[in-house]
Amino acid sequence: MNASHPTRRVLLGAAIAAALLGSANVNAQGDWPRGQPIKLVVPFTAGSGTDIVARLVAERLGPALATSVVVENKPGAGGTLGAAQVAKAPTDGHTLLVHSAGHLVNPAIYPNLSYDTLKDFAGITPMASLPNVLVTTPGKFADVKDLVAQVKAKPGGFNYASAGNGSATHMNAEVFRLAANLQAQHVPFRGTPEAMTEIMGGRVDWFFAPMVSALPLIRDGKLKALAVGTGKRSSVQPDLPTTVEAGVAGSEYLFWVGLFAPAKTPKPVIDRVQAEVAKIMASPDLKDRLDKLGAEPFTMPSTQFDQFIAAETAKGARIVKAAGIKVD
Repeated sequence: MNASHPTRRVLLGAAIAAALLGSANVNAQGDWPRGQPIKLVVPFTAGSGTDIVARLVAERLGPALATSVVVENKPGAGGTLGAAQVAKAPTDGHTLLVHSAGHLVNPAIYPNLSYDTLKDFAGITPMASLPNVLVTTPGKFADVKDLVAQVKAKPGGFNYASAGNGSATHMNAEVFRLAANLQAQHVPFRGTPEAMTEIMGGRVDWFFAPMVSALPLIRDGKLKALAVGTGKRSSVQPDLPTTVEAGVAGSEYLFWVGLFAPAKTPKPVIDRVQAEVAKIMASPDLKDRLDKLGAEPFTMPSTQFDQFIAAETAKGARIVKAAGIKVD
């Protein structure tokens, strides 16, 4: 029987088709990232809580994917500048976004965004939850009750910092302010380090700083911690009450950092990154690093993350409306 026989031709054609299909599947999943570097865009300054988590993950994700993973900081406009860059990036899995919970609030704050937060990004996974800690300059307030009392005695006479309009630090401050019924002025900065500098200098009165960023300054006595903004106490500052325990009911806020890809990034790529990040976050060495910073691993499958994103976006819009936040 030779190659021109009908049966042989059919079998040969089927074999070629199967080989081509297998090759396509490998190209879609197996050989990514093909040794090309992966860029994690962080829309906040170096030293911010989001940046710290991004760098901890990047140094482990590179070896896991057999390529280099670099972090690029692109701060400004509450994290929207970096997000806009990733929204327009190629959908080949080589440019990803590391953003905080504030990413899902920005649509309600910035009416003229160049991207659609829900349509232009695919959620990969949250990575870590980070308690924000309410900090002031030493000697300004004795505790949370003292802060509330002083601010209520002088409405509009105090101010509070954030790492930018719509950032998670801003939202935590607004949830606290609304729950305590305070009138004060919001002062946004480009990032957490800048805000902490102004707090230490006494030019701004309080700030809900990421614990991972503020902890060294708290231990050195350069910042005074009054409470944590989460619903439970921090393992690294167990004697520090939550804002709820300190008397401000309804003031808890979850600050998390997550990983996003441009929409239409191939699902196999998203699933691969999610699986590798989940392994990284569950590794004993990283859990130990996060624990020392007061952070906790926080991951979920991409499909579940998409549902979480939709719910948190709606929740963020409610906070923005209640706080009357407007940015021209």
